[in-house]
Amino acid sequence: MVSQYSGNRLKICTKCILPETFPGIKFNDDGICNHCEREKTLKVNAIEKKSEYRRRLDDLLKDIKDQAPAYDAIMAYSGGKDSSYTMKLLKERYDLRILAFTFDNHFLSPLAHENISKIANTLQVDHVNFRPSWLLMSSIFKTAAENEIFPKAALLRASSVCTACITLVKSLVLKTALEMRIPLVAFGWSPGQAPIQSSIMKTNPGLIRQNQKLLKDTFIEKIDPLTQSYFIPDSYYKIYQDSFPYNIHPLAFFDYNEEKISQELRDMGWQHPTDTDTNSTNCLINAFANQCHVDKYGFHPYVLEIANMVRQGIMTRDEGLKKIYTEQNNEMVMYARNRLGLVDDAT
Repeated sequence: MVSQYSGNRLKICTKCILPETFPGIKFNDDGICNHCEREKTLKVNAIEKKSEYRRRLDDLLKDIKDQAPAYDAIMAYSGGKDSSYTMKLLKERYDLRILAFTFDNHFLSPLAHENISKIANTLQVDHVNFRPSWLLMSSIFKTAAENEIFPKAALLRASSVCTACITLVKSLVLKTALEMRIPLVAFGWSPGQAPIQSSIMKTNPGLIRQNQKLLKDTFIEKIDPLTQSYFIPDSYYKIYQDSFPYNIHPLAFFDYNEEKISQELRDMGWQHPTDTDTNSTNCLINAFANQCHVDKYGFHPYVLEIANMVRQGIMTRDEGLKKIYTEQNNEMVMYARNRLGLVDDAT
C-alpha cells in the first residue's frame, strides 16, 4: 500500500494498525502488537463502563445545570464532525445553555465556517469566534513544524503543529470558563483520542498551574512572547479558586458510529469538506502537520487514536488502514507550506 511512508513496506500489527516505527512497539509471533496484548489483559466490560460514565454525567449535570449566571457549558467548537456531534448531544439530551468557542487558526476550511454557523444556529447556541493575528499563528505553525519544541511523549497522539494549536485552544477555553463562571468545559474528542477514565474530570488548580507554567515557558521562550496573554494569569488561581470547571469528552462513553453521526449532522445541514485530509473535517493545515510528523518520527500522528478505535470495534481494521496509510494528497500539503512561506527542499 502506497502511503505517507514513501512506499516503504512497514510491518503493521495484524490486529490493529500500529506500525513497527511506533515508539516502544513489540510484536508477538502472530504479529500482534503489545498494545493489543495489554488491552486484552486489562479489558473490562466496556458496556457497563460506558453506562457508568453516562450515569456520572447525568448526575453531574443535574447538579450544575442552571446554577451558573449565563452558561452551563463552554464547548471547544471547531466545526468538525466530532465537536459538532458532541454539542448536538449536550444540547438535545441535556438542554444545556452552551457557549460555543471557536479558535480560528486561519486554516479552517470555508465549509467548516459554514458548518459552524449552521449547527450553532440550528441548536440555538451562542457562539464566539476567536481569531488571533496571522503573524502570530503563522509564526507558531512554522516554529512547531521546523523545531523540536514538545516532549516526545506529547507527540504520540498528535503532531507538533496540532499540539501547539490545541494548547492555545484549551488554555483560552479554560480562561473563558473561569472569567464567565462556566462550570463545564466540553471537548469533542473521539473515543480513540483520550481514555474513558479522563472523560469526566474536575480540573485541579494546582495541576493546571503547573502544566500552564511548563507550556508558557515553551511558548514564550521557543515560539512567541505574545502568547503570554493566552494563558491563565497567576492571579486567577486565587480569584477563581472555587470556580475551576469540570472537563468532559462524552464521546468516550456514548455510542460512536461515524456514518450515523455524519448522517445526523447532514440532516442539520452540516457538510463534509472536500479540501481536508482523511483525519480532519475542518482543518486545512492538518495534512501538512501529519506529513511533518511522519517525516520526523516515522509514524502517523493519528495512528494511536485510530488503532484504539479499531481495538474498540468502532471501525474495522481496513477502515483504519485507509485513514492512516492512504497516499497523502500533495496539494493539501503544499497549500499549507505555501501559505506559511516555507521553501520545499525538493524544489
